[in-house]
Amino acid sequence: MPKGKAGKKKNKEFYNPYSVTNAVKKGDIFTRLSMLIMGLGNFARGQIAKGLAFLILEAAYIFFMIKTGASCIADLIRLGGAEQQKYWNEAKQVYEYTQGDNSLLMLLFGVATLFITIIFILLWRASLKSAYKAQCMKENGKKPDTFVQDIKSLFDKNLHKTLLALPVTGVVVFTILPLVFMISMAFTNYSKLDSHLTIFNWVGLENFGKIFSFNSSIGKSFWSALGWTLIWAVFATFSNYILGMILAIVINRKNTRGKAFWRTIFMLSAAIPQFVSLLLMRTMFNREGIINTLLQRYFNLSEPMPFWDNAMLARIVIIVVNIWIGIPFTMLQVTGVLQNIPEDLYEAAKVDGAGPVKTFFKITLPYMLFVTGPYLITSFTGNINNFNVIYLLSGGGPVTDLSSTSGKTDLLVTWLYKLSVDQQYYNIAAVIGIMTFVVMAVVSLITYHRTGSYKNEEGFQ
Repeated sequence: MPKGKAGKKKNKEFYNPYSVTNAVKKGDIFTRLSMLIMGLGNFARGQIAKGLAFLILEAAYIFFMIKTGASCIADLIRLGGAEQQKYWNEAKQVYEYTQGDNSLLMLLFGVATLFITIIFILLWRASLKSAYKAQCMKENGKKPDTFVQDIKSLFDKNLHKTLLALPVTGVVVFTILPLVFMISMAFTNYSKLDSHLTIFNWVGLENFGKIFSFNSSIGKSFWSALGWTLIWAVFATFSNYILGMILAIVINRKNTRGKAFWRTIFMLSAAIPQFVSLLLMRTMFNREGIINTLLQRYFNLSEPMPFWDNAMLARIVIIVVNIWIGIPFTMLQVTGVLQNIPEDLYEAAKVDGAGPVKTFFKITLPYMLFVTGPYLITSFTGNINNFNVIYLLSGGGPVTDLSSTSGKTDLLVTWLYKLSVDQQYYNIAAVIGIMTFVVMAVVSLITYHRTGSYKNEEGFQ
């Protein structure tokens, strides 16, 4: 089939005859008046219950906007309001306080009102399309669906709407709304700086300028944390992957005895709760810990090693400890894939005279990368947000620059935690959250589109 005809056929399949555009262009007077009075077109075609439902929803939205919504939108635009005032009550002979505005609540209610407005717009579109559909059915000599038929369709051809209603509502209320609310903070001066914790204003892209600047302390902290985050994610991901793969190959060899025993030994570290292992490791590498005690006893060190006080040593220790924790999980992931590689490939390689190294790079590694490509990407993004390992081991330290808001081992996510919980720079924390998402999204999408799993889905089938 020619490309043009295929495109037309595809467009025809997705063509909606009851669209808003058709309703506006081809609708009669009742359908067009439904743009102002929701449900009017349904009333005119005998769909009383449906028309009444649309009308009640419109009346409820108008009532909400008049009573509360309009003021919430106005507060969202201005944000900063009246501060708390103290005055002397002559009659009572005491100081009294007037309640000031709270910009945080103004931001929250304003964003919620915007979401309610978007939902109303979707209902308005549904009302207009419903009115036009009823008009078309009437013109074609068909009887428009009754309210009972509409209810029955929700459990038949429109069952997907019924099943998705609750999950979509949950996602909007508990995920999208909080995300938009938190992202909005990035464009304000909401922080303890200049006492903007109760009353704050919009500042546009000013906060983004601060973190991208090499001259400000925030900017220096951001670039330092971003660089270490990417270095950490690369080392943590590929060290675990490569060493876990080698371990799985060694254990999986036909000549290896006691395979179950060796797998059990290496899984002991994974069986212990991670936070217990990390806190134990943190204690072991302290100045008075067992590692320094052994080093001083057997290597005659004059003073303990500053594992957590030296930036380079702290980073190396964190990577090594993460390898100890992560290898068992990678070994389990890889073992199942190794056992599914066809033996015929290895036998053919032996016949051709290929050695173990060449077999690994020509058969094992390409197959592993093809199957585990998405897992690698997931591990990489997980390591970018690996809060536990960094915070429980080093706490993000050491801090070598007193003017810096981050430590030398802080990832973007641990720095974000400190900015919001410890230092109360909520606006900068929101910017860091956005940048963390951007970094993960860009790296994940680019990497995934270059993997064999995406390019050649049936390559190993």
